[in-house]
This record gives sequence, C-alpha cells and structure tokens, in this order.
Amino acid sequence: MAILFLDFDGVLHPEHCHGSRHFCCLPVLEDTLRQVPQWQVVISSTWRLQKPFDQLRDRFSKDIAPRVIANTPRFNTLDDVPSTLVSYEREAECHAWLKANELSYLPWLALDDRSWLFRPFCKSLILVNGKTGLTPSGGDQLKERMRQLI
Repeated sequence: MAILFLDFDGVLHPEHCHGSRHFCCLPVLEDTLRQVPQWQVVISSTWRLQKPFDQLRDRFSKDIAPRVIANTPRFNTLDDVPSTLVSYEREAECHAWLKANELSYLPWLALDDRSWLFRPFCKSLILVNGKTGLTPSGGDQLKERMRQLI
C-alpha cells in the first residue's frame, strides 16, 4: 500500500475556474489510479474543511471511491509539529495523518499546485500547474513516480 495526498483546486480543476469546470481533470487522475491499484487516496484539499468526507468521496467513480480513505487533519489542531514543518502546513498535515494512523513507513506522494505548503525540494511533492490542473502528461508522470515507489 502507498498513500497519495490529494489537493483539489489547481489539481482536479484549474485554480479559480467556474464551478461548471470543477473536477474536469478527475478522469486523468482516476485513469492513473486504475493503473496503480496499490495506492490509496487521502484528501488534503481545503475542500475537506467545508464538505463532509462522504460528499467528497462521492465525487469519485464507483471503482475509485473505495480507495479514497480519509482526510488529513487541520493544521491548527496538530500537536507536536516538528520544527522543520512548522512553516509548511500541508506537508505537516500529511506527516500527521501518517503518524496518527501508524503508517509513517509507507511510501507517499502529495499531488498539489502550491509548492510553498511543502518544504523546498520535498521529494514527495508532485507539483501541478494550477492554471491547467492535472493534464494527461502530468498523469503519466504521476503514474511513473507512483510505480517507482512500490
């Protein structure tokens, strides 16, 4: 098993797009996930702060939804954030989820469009262009990184 921490805005659709385009890049991600069945998804998007988990998971296809297993915790609720992660909110949330679930040993990636939420040169970050969201070529790159880690 391996974990993909998933942002929505700027990844599953372009940042600041019209609501009618929300999740327009989801098919690219789902096609990628179908080719790497060992990977589970944890939602790290700020959408998790406004919508119930089940409602977010329902956005995914019936074959992928069961692999969407959780949300990361909110940064402001974390105890004992390592000093090296205090300035990198999203990465701290990912580490906290792994630790809380006793899965820190698993390989993981974060698919996000905001590099500043992660430490510089974070090897687990797959950076997406927020103006386009996840493109087919980006999906291919993600698939290759995922395969390398398992």
